[in-house]
Amino acid sequence: MAGERRDPYRNFRFRIEVEGIQQAGFSEISGFDASLSVIEYREGNETITPRKLPGLAKYGNISLKWGVTDSMDMYNWMSESIQGKVSRKTVTIIAINEEGADVATWQVIEAWPSKYSAPSFKGTGNEIAIENLELAHEGMTRTK
Repeated sequence: MAGERRDPYRNFRFRIEVEGIQQAGFSEISGFDASLSVIEYREGNETITPRKLPGLAKYGNISLKWGVTDSMDMYNWMSESIQGKVSRKTVTIIAINEEGADVATWQVIEAWPSKYSAPSFKGTGNEIAIENLELAHEGMTRTK
């Protein structure tokens, strides 16, 4: 509709679904991006400006952060990978609007844990203990 105003979605309302894993309370997701490498090519008889051709697609690693609970699912996924049993999973990142409806989704394919960080502890601290899992993957698609 012409003239209809659409406010952008807020970045603090989201949820994550990881195939086969029940984990709640993610506080932050970062790093999911896609880019194409640029290959410059010039033949000897062309002008001095090279042509630019598309190269390989690259996907940034995704960092998931969540407050420590008694759930071990995400840690166990990483632990299995370290033991040589890499299990690739589909990860879906879902933006939620003010009414609680799913409004935008990104699907990450063939994701597997490449780095885990345990929380830092401090006797005089007043923060939540945060775990961090970095995921390598082979593709990202906006599905909604």
